[in-house]
Amino acid sequence: MKKLTTAILSGLALLTACKVTKPTTQTSLVNGGKVWSSLWQQRSAEYQALCFQAYNIAKLRLDEALKEPGGKPLAVVTDIDETVLDNSPYDAMRAVNNQDYDVATWKAWTAKAQCDTVPGAPSFFKYAASKGVAVFYVTNRDEDERAGTIKNLQMYGLPNADNEHLILKTGSSSKESRRQQVLNKYNIVLLCGDNLPDFDVLYDNHPTEQNRQAVTQKLMQQFGSRYIVIPNPSYGDWEGATFNFNYKLSPAQKDSVIKAHLKVDKQ
Repeated sequence: MKKLTTAILSGLALLTACKVTKPTTQTSLVNGGKVWSSLWQQRSAEYQALCFQAYNIAKLRLDEALKEPGGKPLAVVTDIDETVLDNSPYDAMRAVNNQDYDVATWKAWTAKAQCDTVPGAPSFFKYAASKGVAVFYVTNRDEDERAGTIKNLQMYGLPNADNEHLILKTGSSSKESRRQQVLNKYNIVLLCGDNLPDFDVLYDNHPTEQNRQAVTQKLMQQFGSRYIVIPNPSYGDWEGATFNFNYKLSPAQKDSVIKAHLKVDKQ
């Protein structure tokens, strides 16, 4: 009888445990993909190689420009995030927790000033400065991120990491007016970025995927010549264009769009 009672109690305990166990929330396709993107950015030698390739080409183009400097002093304009500084720990944190982008958590991250650098970036910009070329950081970080941003850049001894050369977003996310601001006094010989609006006004105003591809075809000679693109598989206007820049879509709706856009082999 004692053995029977023990068996019954054990069975009840097992059933109780099963009842209180909650199913794990399934990660959306978007964030599942961002986990892999962050892993690739952090761990793959291929990512390093592509960044080194981009900045090696940038150095060659800068050396060519230095042979014919022109009337104005020379400058390089660069984006910051995923071009100079690596935010993959923040992206990974959101992805593994199945969270969408959030301004508050982003600014908490940038305030830490703990970003590592993108491979090849510090050596290239220090080389440019050693040749008398000014470096301007044109970023869509906000004014309240200025202190953390300068601190992070200065941590690695990056040149011109000061208020004069850090040009933050002042309303519009378009960088065209800020590029023109630099052009008033300098000849911009190179632009470095991970997102196509970092380079040309033709990518502004949220063009469709088809329009972005058409503009890229039109500007194809500029890439590797004046425009230096750094790989970023985690986020950017390419992602916004996928969802028609509708940032109110639910994870399930985003998943449906992704499935509709993917080319999948039909077995």
